[in-house]
Amino acid sequence: MEVVGVGPWSGRAAPRAGPVRGRAGTVILVALLLTAGALAALAGGGTGDGAPSRCPGLRIASWSADDRTTGAFARYGDDPGRLDDWTGGDGTHSVRLPDGRILWLFSDSFLGRVHGPPNPAGQPHAWREAPPGGPAWVRNSAVVTTPSGRPERTLTGGTAAAPAPLFPDVSARPRHWRWPVQALVEPRTPGAAEQVVRVLLWTRTEGPPPWLYGVPEATEVATLSLPGLRLEGIERIHGPGGPDPGRRVLYGTTAVRRGGTTYVYGGDEGPGATPARPSSYAYLARVPTGSLADRSAWRYWDGSGWRRDPARAHPVLGDGARHGVGSAFSVVRRGRTWVLLTMDAGGPRAAGLSTVATYWACSPQGPWRGPDRGFRAPLPPDSAPDPKTAAYSPQAHPEVGAGGRLLLSYDVNWLGPDSTALAHVNRNVSLYRPRFVRLRFGETAGGPPAPVRVPR
Repeated sequence: MEVVGVGPWSGRAAPRAGPVRGRAGTVILVALLLTAGALAALAGGGTGDGAPSRCPGLRIASWSADDRTTGAFARYGDDPGRLDDWTGGDGTHSVRLPDGRILWLFSDSFLGRVHGPPNPAGQPHAWREAPPGGPAWVRNSAVVTTPSGRPERTLTGGTAAAPAPLFPDVSARPRHWRWPVQALVEPRTPGAAEQVVRVLLWTRTEGPPPWLYGVPEATEVATLSLPGLRLEGIERIHGPGGPDPGRRVLYGTTAVRRGGTTYVYGGDEGPGATPARPSSYAYLARVPTGSLADRSAWRYWDGSGWRRDPARAHPVLGDGARHGVGSAFSVVRRGRTWVLLTMDAGGPRAAGLSTVATYWACSPQGPWRGPDRGFRAPLPPDSAPDPKTAAYSPQAHPEVGAGGRLLLSYDVNWLGPDSTALAHVNRNVSLYRPRFVRLRFGETAGGPPAPVRVPR
């Protein structure tokens, strides 16, 4: 349950300039260096990422509920035709496959039987049957839709009688599981004709409070075959990354491909450790296309350049107080502008698990500007009066476009005491299912705000 993701690769040196002699030559050299520095700054820090010299600031200009996509998953979840398929899940990510189908990935997932209203408590909700008849619960699953978006198949491990996670648990004792996050289609190896699906995974281990949703352990990459979507293997990229779980970075909450490079964003999980640090920091790695499963190909942004050692990674967004991200956020590229979408987690005045906010930048590593509060995520009509019902984990799905609008999902859950949370989710199937909206972006008004200062 996820509560509250270029330049050339050769190491060849630049040609060495000849000596510059005399005072005039020195002035010319200084002017050239200053000009180069200014151009590099306009291009996003001079990192060789090919960022444009300028880009417009973007914000959410308008939004509308996408009842068609929300309804498609609701109908699929309610369908009594099979008892081993998806009835709900969170951590919603997607990737369009080469044949047009869409693979939707979910973290903790319910399978089994759904009954129409009223529920056993006499409430007007469709409900999930409680064990032993159902529902089954697995740590992850996937749903395959037709090119038009109609869900038609659930992917899990195990058997129909005893379903298991699609991406197997690391161990049962202690409980050590995998949550899928972003997925991409890429060549099996750089330049290869054969394509595969790479799925970024977070591994977590059962832990004491405040780690109710597991202690972050590692980032992995799974490979699925095409077109059959058979799990071929899982490779560890890095982890655990230090003794303080709140500072461990898991990568893959979102990823953006640009040219021959995949930019992979991640975050730490500082929130929950202290009220003085209410928001997470965002981090960034880059990988050549075709190499996501090759840990030696990953490079991490250290604040001024790209390094092989993940321990040297430096945040690209967050100041530990007024600015930051939720532990699950999303990044897309709209024209020349990079837009980050997150729940409004930035500080004591933030709206938290109710409102989606945005930041923008002209290069993948920033500097990021914002936040700009976008919209209050609508909750299911039959659960909205309950103050413990919350929205979280906004995820963009640019491959499911419509008229230039961006499809965004968010998950809905009941965040009351653990002892009663499962009962609430079972009594109302509109909980623990993704909801969808369509976004239009417009340019920010006035001059660009100051960039977020990221402490070193």
